[in-house]
Amino acid sequence: MNYFLKDIVRLLNGTVHGNGNLNAEIQDLLIDSRSLASTEHSLFFALVGERHNGHKFIEDLFQKRVRNFVVSTLPEDLSLFPGCVFILVKDTLASLQHLAATHRKKFKIPVIGITGSNGKTMVKEWLFQLLQEDKNVVRSPKSYNSQVGVPLSVWLTNEQNQIAIFEAGISKPGEMEKLETIVSPTIGIFTNVGQAHDENFLNTKQKIREKLKLFIHAETLIFNRDNLELNDEVVSNPVIKKLNLFTWSKKTKANLQIAKITKQGNETVLQGIYNNEFIDISIPYTDEASIENGIHCWAVLLLLKYSNNVISQRMRHLSPVAMRLELKEGINNCSVINDSYNSDLSSLAIALDFLNQQKQNPKKTLVLSDIFQSGKSEAELYAEVSELIKGKGINRFIGIGEALSRQSNLFSADKSFYKSTEDFLENCKPDFFENEAILLKGARAFGFERIGILLQQKAHETILEINLNRLVHNLNYYRSRLKPETKVMAMVKAFSYGSGGFEIANVLQYHHVDYLAVAYADEGVELRKSGITLSIMVLNPEKHSYDLMIKHNLEPEIFNFRVLEYFEAAVAKSQLFPDHRFPIHIKLDTGMHRLGFEEKDISELISKLTESKFLKVKSVFTHLVGSEDLKHDAFTKEQISSFKSSCTLFEEKLGYAFIKHVLNTAGVIRFPDAQFDMIRLGIGLYGIGSNAEEITQIKNVSSLKTAISQIKNISKGSSIGYDRKFVAPKDMRIATVSIGYADGLSRALSNGKGKMIIHGKRAPIVGNVCMDMCMLDITDTPCAEGDEVIVFGNGYTAYEMAKDMGTIPYELFTSISRRVKRVYFHE
Repeated sequence: MNYFLKDIVRLLNGTVHGNGNLNAEIQDLLIDSRSLASTEHSLFFALVGERHNGHKFIEDLFQKRVRNFVVSTLPEDLSLFPGCVFILVKDTLASLQHLAATHRKKFKIPVIGITGSNGKTMVKEWLFQLLQEDKNVVRSPKSYNSQVGVPLSVWLTNEQNQIAIFEAGISKPGEMEKLETIVSPTIGIFTNVGQAHDENFLNTKQKIREKLKLFIHAETLIFNRDNLELNDEVVSNPVIKKLNLFTWSKKTKANLQIAKITKQGNETVLQGIYNNEFIDISIPYTDEASIENGIHCWAVLLLLKYSNNVISQRMRHLSPVAMRLELKEGINNCSVINDSYNSDLSSLAIALDFLNQQKQNPKKTLVLSDIFQSGKSEAELYAEVSELIKGKGINRFIGIGEALSRQSNLFSADKSFYKSTEDFLENCKPDFFENEAILLKGARAFGFERIGILLQQKAHETILEINLNRLVHNLNYYRSRLKPETKVMAMVKAFSYGSGGFEIANVLQYHHVDYLAVAYADEGVELRKSGITLSIMVLNPEKHSYDLMIKHNLEPEIFNFRVLEYFEAAVAKSQLFPDHRFPIHIKLDTGMHRLGFEEKDISELISKLTESKFLKVKSVFTHLVGSEDLKHDAFTKEQISSFKSSCTLFEEKLGYAFIKHVLNTAGVIRFPDAQFDMIRLGIGLYGIGSNAEEITQIKNVSSLKTAISQIKNISKGSSIGYDRKFVAPKDMRIATVSIGYADGLSRALSNGKGKMIIHGKRAPIVGNVCMDMCMLDITDTPCAEGDEVIVFGNGYTAYEMAKDMGTIPYELFTSISRRVKRVYFHE
């Protein structure tokens, strides 16, 4: 369906500014300058929110050849943007939503709208798997279910689609009405009611009422009657109760009554009654969430008049849904992003954006399978794929599948094609990949997990999982507490508190933090070599590293006259900065008494700085002693006051402006009036808060996991582990797991002080922690060899483990050994 810019101007009731082409055809709606693929047919909406302002990126997009913009504020000088069209509107988000709602009205196909606290994405993806064999399906990419994600999803609908599936999520009252006009579902699914976003609603009833607004114009609503609060709200809602209600239940009469659930090995058999007939299906999952999601899908297909024989056959082959992209270390200094369970255009674009975040490898490689059920001709589809990967700057393309091989002429640059995964594996040599970031993007039928196994560096069973979405969530939470002009310095010292170096820095750079801070120069050099271009402050500059710092543009913390003298001499000697002075950061000691210039030093310091021909003060800062503790508030305020006075003197004598920063993570929440020009975020980024408010708002980023190596039955009176420190008080069952003090598991957790989680149950550590392993009491915990063990994470937090160790989370995180494999997830 073609839209021309002049049509969109009319639809948005906007005013036109600039001298661009109003006859330009618009295909792609863009909200993020980093997600750009095609330029000629893109329309950028400059969205404005609490934490971002899209107008800041117009110049960047112009340099990338984007020429069409929807704005709520015009650039100061339009002459700087020749050939551009600016559509001026009052509210860019409302305009984006209105355009998508208008687009939705052009289609008369069935539209399934899904809401609920959990399971939305899983139900959507499973329905896609079940329906795509005989219908052309459009669906939300990944979990695009927000005020922005929903209109972008609906915009993907085209004339070839026969059915649409969109999810819709809300976090507060008043949001669902907007999404309802965009989705306008004909069939609704309410998955369940959980605790997500409870803090923004008066109670569960209000949250249900708000979510039900998605279905006020639907024809049918599918839900589980066993959720009593949901059922009560449905039957008491004068609008919703008039819909065709398709219910299912395990306990009471319903359209689909679940008579029996039988778990057999790795599958579950579901027996039900529908239209007075006994029917059954089986799904290859046994967990309760999958069973609930499977029943919702069963209900949809029954509603759509599929025979139960067809449903049963398709349900058996439901595939796992990759809810997150995995970034792992690969062979030959490669990074591997695994997205090997589905392949379609919308999710390909998202995965390519994540690939482009990775700066540690200059070369970007895509391994892609044939794409099924696109609704386009082969030539049209793969021409679009070719343009997409060209726009994303992919250096090397490997196509796997008959269709891609037939369309190989559409692709340029470094390319190769294979008829099947087997063909590729037979021809792949050990040195086939080297020093590159590799994205594996394959339809489930191609079995790309075999390629993943080949490319991933073989690892110790103990892994630290780092959820990058949660890191970004935490960053945005703290940003929401800042004034718009306040800059952010992110601490990535000590291997980013154990979470990884360049992987974390990549994400922070992608999300536009202003500064990074490392402890030592070699950390900064490693980041530079991995493609990090952000300004980096070095907290502990050592004399032997000055030349490296100058070469790699790493800015030192200057905390005494000796460092000042030596570093200035190094800059003068280097002659690398003849036209400008090298930036430095002045540390003031206002009470920490660790590093920094004291008040008595300031006059002499200013004198030396004003005389310097080679150095310029980039920032002045201090370190708070007890910002998280109420009892130290008076002292903290004294520190802030002292710092402010010193900065006033610096500004007066130096004659130029510099960045001032004093607040650490805890200070951001407790002393909002002391933000100055920048704040420093440390452990809060990684999910550790210092007060009740922080703890409820930020998310745990890391989970340490291992596996059971062996299980043994131990007789009463037998000793376990070194030095016979533990003697079994009864007959016991113990599990040996693959983690020890060489991995960072403290020996202080020996003999019952520590515990781990197996299948949701706590299993105490018994005996002394060994170098490479330890033993757990699993007497009352059903489990098997090879099962996953959570060392810390859900069920046993880093707070709790640190407390059991007699220390703080900082020490716990930073003690995790480098031999423990870090696996990064992007959901």
